[in-house]
Amino acid sequence: MTIEHDFSEHPGFRRTFRKGHLTLGIFFPIEAFSGDLPKMQNQLELARVADEAGYAALWTRDVPVRDPYFGDVGQIYDAWVFTAYVAAVTHRIAIGTGSVILPLRAAVDLAKASASVDVLSGGRFLFGVASGDRPVEFSLYGYEHAIRGEDFRTRLTDIRGLYLNEGPIEDIRNTLDYPLELLPKPSVGSSVPILITGFAQQNLDWLAKNADGWMTYHRNPPEQKMIVNQWNEAVDSTREGRIKPVMQSLYLDLTSDPNAAATPIHLGYRVGRNRLKELLALLRLAGIAHVALNLKYGSRPALEVIEEITEHVLPHFPSHE
Repeated sequence: MTIEHDFSEHPGFRRTFRKGHLTLGIFFPIEAFSGDLPKMQNQLELARVADEAGYAALWTRDVPVRDPYFGDVGQIYDAWVFTAYVAAVTHRIAIGTGSVILPLRAAVDLAKASASVDVLSGGRFLFGVASGDRPVEFSLYGYEHAIRGEDFRTRLTDIRGLYLNEGPIEDIRNTLDYPLELLPKPSVGSSVPILITGFAQQNLDWLAKNADGWMTYHRNPPEQKMIVNQWNEAVDSTREGRIKPVMQSLYLDLTSDPNAAATPIHLGYRVGRNRLKELLALLRLAGIAHVALNLKYGSRPALEVIEEITEHVLPHFPSHE
């Protein structure tokens, strides 16, 4: 049975996703840097700029420890602490995790943290989740990397149940005949919007049944269209006007030449703003609902890039107020 939740009144989901449209977001850290350690300077100021400019969402990363062989450490700070920190200094923009590693944490902690950020942010939270891809982290937490797919399914099922005061908490309540309850409840309806990253060691049918949206990776527009079509075949995304959107990340080095053609970089492009508009339009036609920009490989200051995109690109891909 497909999991369906109505997030039409959820401010973060509504701002970011609408059928047939594409919005823009930004990944933390919002800066260019070499190696795996960002400087993390002016991040809150840049978050406020993105909020006031009208971007749809900001995205944080969950990287518990530095693995120098993997390539990056996200925004350095704990994903939950930093996400709440950013939510507290912004007003309209959605705040998402891209993504929290479910197999490493207890379901009760994940449910309480996600619902807490959702409520405290005024319903702006988007809960991106993943199965994890760094084996050393599993050893540190005392879990088995080889069974992360099974653990992912269990955690997700338990989190959904905890939002509803069911599942593991219901089992304890029935045993003790005691009014045990997890608080707070999600801001809208019976769940926080949950977007699954990649395949999370699952098949597409399972993802389509259990996710509220899908976070996939950069591909060229024709390939992305094929992937989105497969997703749409696996899930009914039109019932009662509800959608299960597909979003992607995009590493971006915006050149000073506005007409520079796109050249590939790691998981993205070096490109001028006019060609970027064309690429984003093609992704919109492919069915992508949101593109989260990552500026790690940029050759220009982040604020300068954000201001140029805000003036020349963002008006063509506005968030949904």
